[in-house]
Formats: sequence, C-alpha cells, structure tokens
Amino acid sequence: MTWWTICSPGSGSKPRRQTGLRLGLLALALALIVQPAAAREDADRQPVEPELRERLKQAVDESESFENRYVAQVWLMDMSQRLASQVPDADQRLELLRMIHFEATRAELDPELVLAVIEVESNFNRYAISSVGARGMMQIMPFWLDEIGQDDDNLFDIQTNLRFGTTILRHYLDKENGNLTRALARYNGSLGQTWYPERVYRAMERRWYAH
Repeated sequence: MTWWTICSPGSGSKPRRQTGLRLGLLALALALIVQPAAAREDADRQPVEPELRERLKQAVDESESFENRYVAQVWLMDMSQRLASQVPDADQRLELLRMIHFEATRAELDPELVLAVIEVESNFNRYAISSVGARGMMQIMPFWLDEIGQDDDNLFDIQTNLRFGTTILRHYLDKENGNLTRALARYNGSLGQTWYPERVYRAMERRWYAH
C-alpha cells in the first residue's frame, strides 16, 4: 500500500505508519540544491483564529519522543542516510532529525510527514525566504511572531521554526477533521486545490516512506 493510497485527496483519513513492519525491515538492514518554497496564493496576511493563537503560545512554552533506544537508533540511522544529500554534516543531520522527531511527535504528526513538508517548502535550508517572505525550513510567515510575541524568537532558528510549523499543521489537520489533503492545502494557502498536497505526498513516497 502506498502513501498516496492511504492519504488520497478527500479520503479524510489520518496517516497510518505501519511502524512495526518498517522497523522490523530496517533492523535487518542495520549491520537538491535548495528548491524555492511553494508559492502561496494567499500571500496577504489573514486574520488569525484565536484558537490557533493560543495553541501556538502553548507550544512555544513547551520544551524524549522515541519509544526506546532501539527505535531511536533505527529511525535516526535510516533517516540520516536519506537526508545526507541535503545535510552533509552527520552531527548536524542527527541533531536536526532529533528536533524534527520531537516536534512532530509533540504535535501528534508523523515525523516522515514533517520531513516531506520541509523538503517541499525549503529543501532543508534553514535560511530560505520565499517570494512572499515566508522564512526557514517550514516557511513560516513573519506575522506569526507578532501573534505570539517573544522578543528573542527567530524564524531562522530551527527549533522555533519547527515548533511553529508543526503546531500550525496540527491545527489545520484538526480543523479539517483529519483530512490531510485539505490540511496541507491550508498550510500552503491553497485550500481548494491539490497541487501542494500532491507534492508532499510524492516526497513522502519517493524518499521518506520508501523501503
């Protein structure tokens, strides 16, 4: 079963990870120039929902995510190999993966989904800036800094960017009752279209969920 089958547009279903099978297979195996972020059609600042504002405030104040040491080793080794072309330094790569796993798990998102979103948005360039001013790995619009207002927040800081991005995506997934296609479109500002979710699904299938 492919990622596209599990999360086809309009399915309304949440992603199913099949973690046990994948970890079992990985255990046996254990012995891009930066792309521009997807253009947002809804580039102008939109009114911020009070619920989302409060959620972001809580998330910023929160500060492991793996079930056990074995799971951590398997996942980090596998994903580190997949990420090597974008982040050549092994130490930086592992630290980034730990942060992604933590922030994704905190927001109850699949870490592989977050990896796919980052690939599509910035190709793992922490300093990426889109044509409409979105910043960092998950391409967060600067107005969010005004909404949750912390003097030392910096959207080029990786953990801050991940915290914002995963919280926003989780909110949209809840708002769309688990429909990942619509949630991703909201995240991108292209609700009603499927081109952006399809790009994320392709990244998932090609790199992050491939066996």
